[in-house]
Amino acid sequence: MASDQENSQDANAPDDTSEKEITRGITIMKSIIRDRDKAVTYNVNWNADNQLIGSNAAKLASYIGTLVRMHIPITATRWSNKELGSAKDKIWTEILRSFNIEDTTIRKKYILQLAGKRHRGWRTFLTNKYLKDKENFFVEYDPEYPVKYAIFITEEEWVAFVAQRRDENFKKVSATNRERASNPTYAYKKGRLGYARLEEKILDETKSDATSLPPHVLWKEARVGKDGTVRDDVQHIYDECETLSQSISTAEDQENRSVLSRALNVPEYPGRVRGKGHGCTPTSLYKNPRRRNPSNQEVMETLQALQAQVLQLQKDNERYRCMEKCSSQLKETSEKASINCQNKFPEGISSCQLYLSSPTYRLVGKGKVHNTSGDLLHHRSLPDGHLKVSVDVVLDKDALLPIPDIVSETTLLRDAIGSFVAWPLDLIFIDDEVFAQGSQQLSQKIGSRQKNKRDLPVTYLPKKGAFVPRYQISLETLVDSSDMATAGAIRLLDMEEDIFGYSCTETIGKEDLEHIFRHQELGVGVIHTYIRFLYDNFMRGNDQLSNRFRFVSSSLVNKALICREPDSCREYLVKRFMASSTNNLYLWPYNSGCHWLLLAIDPLKEVVYFLNSIDGEWTNYPDMKQLVDTSIKVFRSQRQARVPRTKSSNITWIKVQCPLQRNGIDCGYFVMRFMREIINMNQIEIPITYFDEYKCAHYTRLQLEQIKEELCQYFIEKRLISI
Repeated sequence: MASDQENSQDANAPDDTSEKEITRGITIMKSIIRDRDKAVTYNVNWNADNQLIGSNAAKLASYIGTLVRMHIPITATRWSNKELGSAKDKIWTEILRSFNIEDTTIRKKYILQLAGKRHRGWRTFLTNKYLKDKENFFVEYDPEYPVKYAIFITEEEWVAFVAQRRDENFKKVSATNRERASNPTYAYKKGRLGYARLEEKILDETKSDATSLPPHVLWKEARVGKDGTVRDDVQHIYDECETLSQSISTAEDQENRSVLSRALNVPEYPGRVRGKGHGCTPTSLYKNPRRRNPSNQEVMETLQALQAQVLQLQKDNERYRCMEKCSSQLKETSEKASINCQNKFPEGISSCQLYLSSPTYRLVGKGKVHNTSGDLLHHRSLPDGHLKVSVDVVLDKDALLPIPDIVSETTLLRDAIGSFVAWPLDLIFIDDEVFAQGSQQLSQKIGSRQKNKRDLPVTYLPKKGAFVPRYQISLETLVDSSDMATAGAIRLLDMEEDIFGYSCTETIGKEDLEHIFRHQELGVGVIHTYIRFLYDNFMRGNDQLSNRFRFVSSSLVNKALICREPDSCREYLVKRFMASSTNNLYLWPYNSGCHWLLLAIDPLKEVVYFLNSIDGEWTNYPDMKQLVDTSIKVFRSQRQARVPRTKSSNITWIKVQCPLQRNGIDCGYFVMRFMREIINMNQIEIPITYFDEYKCAHYTRLQLEQIKEELCQYFIEKRLISI
């Protein structure tokens, strides 16, 4: 090691070239200690590549070696070991006391990396001097304890060090390294001068205004002997570098391999620049970092982005194919009259089930058919054999529209929720017709219901000692006796600003009530009405609950809007989160297009509770998860929260082991009960195994009927339905 080859009075002593060993003392740099006690400090200089240069550079390098021997044990095998942290801090503190160096991260990193080199050199010096013979082979006998260095090495450390060096694995590595270093192809010939001080010397001698030299120029000068001759092979590499530098830009030099590495035909190593010496990095040389290999997470993000692009291309291709098919169909029927009112369907607006016949005959969604004379679709006549349909619920998330919506460029059924589309007549079935299994039975059932207003599905008929849905029966009687019995009739329910963060009006139609009576899939109107029930009956007038729990509107943030208008969804969520001054739990019923689930979000603690009644994972809803994560990060930024670096990208998602449904209908009812139980428990933190008071594998039909009874009672008490 260089620091063990120098004299305490002369830091620039020449290398030993004699066969006879020179007797000398240990290097402890007493002059620096004396000057430190007199408050004398030394100035050091740095070149353009952040490397140590100047008249005191060698003195600092030697002093670093002394401090390393004093504070770092020779048994330390890894310089990156965290246990050496306090010792490294002591070295840095001692250097700052004697040398004028900025106390910055980049300077400290340089000095400690140099200290690591000195430590490795110190261990190598001890190995070569005491553990090897003149032929550079390990001795078989026990080496004597180096009394000369007793102030640096204890006897226990020496015994442990000898054992480390005699390990067979170490001997193999040592032999390999010795073989590789024994005959270098292009030998370095500048001793302890180093690349940085060699560059300084050349610039001084040539009186150049340049602040730095190209790596291949330094590499060549470092291999010029004392007689000034340059070997032919070294000159050949230099000439090749000159040629390459004319054809390769700086960007290419940085992004791939440097000119010197190309000429030498050797690999480039990260964090270093060949031919520039210790401390010069791609960042300091090129003024921006060399491209690094991407992390696994970055590779996965890139892969997901490519998959999304492929999916979009497939959608575009399918859309154009469907549009072409649609255009040909419209051309064939352009001379035919549009059938806007079909005798097969009752006039007005009716709940219906939507089917597709290709590639298999199947139920794909539910909605409302608008059988009105002269009705138009987006200001255009309906195609022959089609009716106007509004989509409410999607049961097949991959189903395509029979005719794409040319105006909104929508091809998938799930993207048409809340919109109007054209649907073939033979694939539309009125709900009553499905239950009656035929148009003949449908007319009979309509007639019978005029006679008996309390007509209910068989499973609802009360038995002796069984639960009787009194409020549901009463509400249905009111509906059939009021104008709500007319197809297309609606009721409006005002939603106060405190509920969703903005004032709005919720629309309730007859079909929404029919969904409750017949225990069918629920739409957003019913879910929002139940939220209004929870607010009125639990939170209004209760400051603790109203300050603790908030709601997110499913009308403003749902699957379709996240895909079409992600920015507006994010802005709404962030604005909603910013309204909180203390820890709040935001309850968000999320509709994925064909399924309801519940998210309970604590934005301050950055925790998201995921309650899914079909036991799915949040990874099945990537758009939703990305929106929530992004919104929380924006919220964090806007409130200027300080988050530990280790957690900066880690938002906690917790899958709650909630009760599970046993059919494809109950998800909306489960979400309503989840919200009720969370508010009733008055806890922001939801146990991963759910609340003990409500823990069960599945909700019973009675537990769901209780939710429906609360809804129906609320409709009656609010006088939303009156005769």
